[in-house]
Amino acid sequence: MNWIIVNFVSAFLLPPINLLVLGIAGLATVKKHPRLGKSLIVSSFLFLFILSTPFVASTLLGSLETFPAVTSLNPNAGAIVILGAGANSSAPEYGGDTVDALSLQRVRYGATLQRRSGLPILVSGGNPTGDTPVGILMKDALERDFHVPVRWVEDQSSNTYENAIYSFKILHQSGIDTIYLVSQAWHMPRAVASFEKAGFHVIPAPTVFSSDKHVSIMDFMPNAVAFLKSYYAIHEMIGLVWYQFKN
Repeated sequence: MNWIIVNFVSAFLLPPINLLVLGIAGLATVKKHPRLGKSLIVSSFLFLFILSTPFVASTLLGSLETFPAVTSLNPNAGAIVILGAGANSSAPEYGGDTVDALSLQRVRYGATLQRRSGLPILVSGGNPTGDTPVGILMKDALERDFHVPVRWVEDQSSNTYENAIYSFKILHQSGIDTIYLVSQAWHMPRAVASFEKAGFHVIPAPTVFSSDKHVSIMDFMPNAVAFLKSYYAIHEMIGLVWYQFKN
């Protein structure tokens, strides 16, 4: 129930619902307060346009990518922790549930890092909807598709901080407190803060960097992919504020 409430409230803070609410508020007030109503309507369309441009989306995500890519191995690391994102339920081509695109990006890099380091892997991710936990789906993808072994599965968590808490309980039993942490580069600040709070010494291992050094005219043309990236960025920014509020 707590997961449902949090996600319901956050949906109204995120695009596109927050922009729809802004536009509806403008339509509701335009007759009595024409200037205010028109300003709200124009603002909703303006933000929709801005957030849909690749330049703005990459800039927003890039502002969160504060940790560099791993270029050399750290001998102190005892394990690789790969965070789950989500799942594709009832995928007919796979005969059931499987990892979503974000989880697959993390799994792919986690497999690469495991081959380079030889370290054991812990995958972390539950599923509050009651379907197959993401951690189990990640283990299946790593072992079946990437031929990389998974030693531990954490399948009870429903958010990043719970990923950290439950992962620490598992790895602490094996005497491991220094880890490589794998997630998207834009998710890494919140992930690192959560895992350090839980008691880990974290070596960030970010993947899928979004910043683009080459800017062209097409970066100012709106598209749906850019809008989705802006959604991820705003979601993370709100998440960082919320986690700091909850300490």
